[in-house]
Amino acid sequence: MSDVEALKREAGIAACRYVKSGMNVGLGTGSTVKYTIIEIGRRVSEEGLEIIGVPTSEATRELAESLDIPLMEISDVKSLDITIDGADEFDSHFSLIKGGGGALTREKIVANLSKSMIVVADESKRVDILGKFNLPVEVNPEKFSTVIEEISSICPGKVFLRRTTTNTEGEENIYVTDNDGYILDCEFGPTIVNPAVMERMISGIEGVVDVGLFVGICDAVFVASPSGVEIMVNPEGRLC
Repeated sequence: MSDVEALKREAGIAACRYVKSGMNVGLGTGSTVKYTIIEIGRRVSEEGLEIIGVPTSEATRELAESLDIPLMEISDVKSLDITIDGADEFDSHFSLIKGGGGALTREKIVANLSKSMIVVADESKRVDILGKFNLPVEVNPEKFSTVIEEISSICPGKVFLRRTTTNTEGEENIYVTDNDGYILDCEFGPTIVNPAVMERMISGIEGVVDVGLFVGICDAVFVASPSGVEIMVNPEGRLC
């Protein structure tokens, strides 16, 4: 395991301190939060931790099931005690860009159902202004062309349809989410100084399912860095 992976593992495990028996827990998606899920699975098996998880993606579902973590469907959830998830970017105001893994819609549903949200990420995801990471937007497949036109009028860079390589010959197909939607990746660059306004603008476009901007949801970030795990707690959040 590389030093970076070891730190991500440490951060993912550290975030589990907020998980207690009797909780309903949102289980996020990503390369860092997988260590959280593995640790929860260990605690279920070895310590008798009793929780019910709600996965934000099919990949997370498969991991959780392999660890014998009890699960329920998003549709059966009225509220969650906590969600632990990753992020592609976060800023000092605890605003996030998510959706690099294509699960942004389910991730936002689960986060909004939660009494608190913790993000685990490595130091490279910390930014002063959001947008260096291309902003993902999930769209209705029947509307993606018109949505590209609309977003292009406000996005300084390119807006392109996410594709995925499907075989060894390098052939590409359109990437399809777990919700059967498409993803647009929008090259804003580090220009999103008011993510709440940008989220509302894009959400208002016909054909948009959800936007990978998470504003006013994150309560703490566990950051893996060369100096160890830094815990940033939102002073206006729900964990204070």
